[in-house]
Amino acid sequence: MTFDDLFDIDDIEDNNDVRPGPWWRHALWTVGVTAFGVGLGWAGASSSIGESEFGLPAVAPGPFGEYLVAWTVIGLLTAGVLRATAARVLVHIPGQLAAVLLLVGTRLSLGWRPEAPMLAAMGAACVAVAAIWSAFALRGAVKAARQRAERQRVRDEDAARTAAADGGAAAVRDEDAVGRP
Repeated sequence: MTFDDLFDIDDIEDNNDVRPGPWWRHALWTVGVTAFGVGLGWAGASSSIGESEFGLPAVAPGPFGEYLVAWTVIGLLTAGVLRATAARVLVHIPGQLAAVLLLVGTRLSLGWRPEAPMLAAMGAACVAVAAIWSAFALRGAVKAARQRAERQRVRDEDAARTAAADGGAAAVRDEDAVGRP
């Protein structure tokens, strides 16, 4: 075993968190993470710890159903982007990232009740963070594939050189064997 074998990316990828599988499993994961994140945000907004002047206010008076629906849709998009990427390449903590983004967004929306343009901007920022996180994961997967291909090319060249060296020596041995009785 060599030093390079200790840090071989091929071994790491055998134990990675790529999540291939049927579409219904991805959809169920997306719905579950969305419900968890929005639910935690709603629960956090429903109870206030301390005075509201020192932190986030509790749920503002008035109907809040449209905010929960908006963050559910935003959450499905956010978790869907992360899960779609995780189905193909290694993505670090996709569930935790989506849940935290949804928790914070829902909590802020229920506490301050932003207007529709601000709510849309918050949602766009949430989906953009998920897209950027996925882009970094895809970039890392492309880089790892290039490194694997380069290592395989070097191994193939070494094997060809070894075979050529062994083949030449075997040919010499065969010629010697023919000349002897």
